[in-house]
Amino acid sequence: MIVACGLAAAGFLTGRGFTEARLGDRFVTVKGVSERDVEADLAIWTIQFTAGGNDLGAVQRTIAGNVELTLAFLERYDVGREQVSVAGVRVVDVAANPYQQGPTTNRYSMTQTVVVRSEEPRVVEEASQNVGELVESGVVLISGQEYGPGGPTFVFRALNDIKPEMIAEATSRAREAAQEFAADSESRLAGIRRANQGVFQILPRDPAPGVTEQSRIEKTVRVVSTVEYYLRD
Repeated sequence: MIVACGLAAAGFLTGRGFTEARLGDRFVTVKGVSERDVEADLAIWTIQFTAGGNDLGAVQRTIAGNVELTLAFLERYDVGREQVSVAGVRVVDVAANPYQQGPTTNRYSMTQTVVVRSEEPRVVEEASQNVGELVESGVVLISGQEYGPGGPTFVFRALNDIKPEMIAEATSRAREAAQEFAADSESRLAGIRRANQGVFQILPRDPAPGVTEQSRIEKTVRVVSTVEYYLRD
């Protein structure tokens, strides 16, 4: 337990809450915490690949072949065709760039995007972990502006379903902290002065450097509620 005392304020940690009391104003500020471990229920995976050359038709055929290779790869890992959409292809003609200087290796560059949207995050995760198979088959993957495969985004959509229970739990823990402080200070609670239910946070369940919430199926939902109670003798 951490205790900080002064003429005008005192604070302590208790259970899952933090308590701060302004003795002169006769109220206590408490924080209650509620957490839930959850799993994502939606996966979105954007796969981009590129091809280049001086023969536009040949580049188009390469891109078309890469689309078929990508769809076959996804199917091997049980990602159904109904979960996949193929976006329009982006074509760049380097020769048409008035600012281009000097010779270029490839006149044409094409980028194709394939998007996976699935309610089976584990299936998509397994496929993404084996995306090297696409590279081995000759598909040049890109992610943003850097070459390399991009990972899926995992989304938890059921937050509203657990909000009421978590708010109730956080508020209850805040009240428990306030009651404990009141008992220790030989006071009693006399109604709520102010309350803030707090902001819900979705965090990676196992935080580590470079790990984002969106990249993990396993997540932790956290909320901290702040309540001020009046104190009476």
